Amino acid sequence: MPFINVFRERHHAQPQLGIRANLAQFVLLIVINAFVGGMVGLERTVLPLIGTTLFRLPSDTITVSFIVSFGIVKAFVNLFAGTLADRFGRKRILILGWLFGLPVPFLLMWSKSWYGVNVANMLLGVNQGLAWSMTVNMKIDLVGPCRRGLAIGLNEFAGYFMVGLTAFATGYLASLYGLRPKPFYLGISYVLCGLLLSWFFVRETQQHVAVEAAQYSLPQASETRFWDVFSLTSWKNRSLFAICQAGLVNNLNDGMSWGIFPLFFSAYGLSVERIGILKFVYPAIWGIAQIGTGPLSDRIGRKGLIVSGLILQALAIAFILLAHRFIGWLFGSALLGLGTAMVYPTLIAAVSDNAAPQWRARALSVYRFWRDMGYAIGALLAGILADAVGYSWAIGTVAVLTFFAGLVVLGGMQEKRSVVGKRPSTNAL
Repeated sequence: MPFINVFRERHHAQPQLGIRANLAQFVLLIVINAFVGGMVGLERTVLPLIGTTLFRLPSDTITVSFIVSFGIVKAFVNLFAGTLADRFGRKRILILGWLFGLPVPFLLMWSKSWYGVNVANMLLGVNQGLAWSMTVNMKIDLVGPCRRGLAIGLNEFAGYFMVGLTAFATGYLASLYGLRPKPFYLGISYVLCGLLLSWFFVRETQQHVAVEAAQYSLPQASETRFWDVFSLTSWKNRSLFAICQAGLVNNLNDGMSWGIFPLFFSAYGLSVERIGILKFVYPAIWGIAQIGTGPLSDRIGRKGLIVSGLILQALAIAFILLAHRFIGWLFGSALLGLGTAMVYPTLIAAVSDNAAPQWRARALSVYRFWRDMGYAIGALLAGILADAVGYSWAIGTVAVLTFFAGLVVLGGMQEKRSVVGKRPSTNAL
């Protein structure tokens, strides 16, 4: 069939690096990551409200426990996703991620207890940790070292724009038909489309890694153990430490936004449809702006975008806290999306700059481990503070932590773009 042949073009040819040489696969992976992002978007508007109104959970800490479950599982899956990808291939791990995602929408629709919702989010964490990690790694494999920022920006655009679009759609459906089950019907179509496209049309990209490695005379993967990569990425190198803590705090404030903002807006009497609009604007601008911020980081460097983006996030969260009106919350959500777009793809590209192709997937997995632990830490911290002293203290504390994360990057990160094939220095902290 001609359609199938488009995605199998040059299957037997010598792999070439670059977007143009791999355009069909590159676009396909963008589409697949949109479905990956849509799976998270299912929960952004309605799930916290389901906890408080349908299950009548007694505390905000318990309500946001689904984010804690999701974040912890996703973090640990991320940690080993790169190693699994290096050993078994990117495509197999991508398909495995979708298989774990199959039960998620059904559990969200029909679970009779909050325990079932948490089980759904554990499976969602596996789905996201495997599937999103593979779409990132595969695009980086395809494009080579020169256009990483653009590749990551397009990948994250697709994922997070779909997060926002699905958050809006579920809020609208919930306003018409109730919080369950109809808003989650979208998830069934997402998981089936993602699985079928990954299974039948995606091609393995490990051969592109071999081509890049050969061009730069890089050390063999066996020379770099996982623990060496973990310690180097986590704390031994100042720049990578600064990047990891920035990623953690970025998702810390996103975890707070996911769990606490719907409850905060609802406490002011905002309808679920309008909450859905706010939950659309933040990730939608985050997604769209990454089309520009990703390639911009290739041109002007990573550090400035990361520092200014974190500070803008902190100011946006503070603005949302102080606004008390829908129009102010809308503006603050837009600023938060812009700040996150400046940070999110740039951090991934900065890690990629400092890792050789043979162990880059593992370095990205370590970074994504720390980054996604931020979901659990942010949701738990915000839930405890909301129960103890109220939503305002929870939101304000996260704003302060985000501001200080920007200062850590300012003082600790060194610009190091397009460092291909060289092991970063191990300056101890």
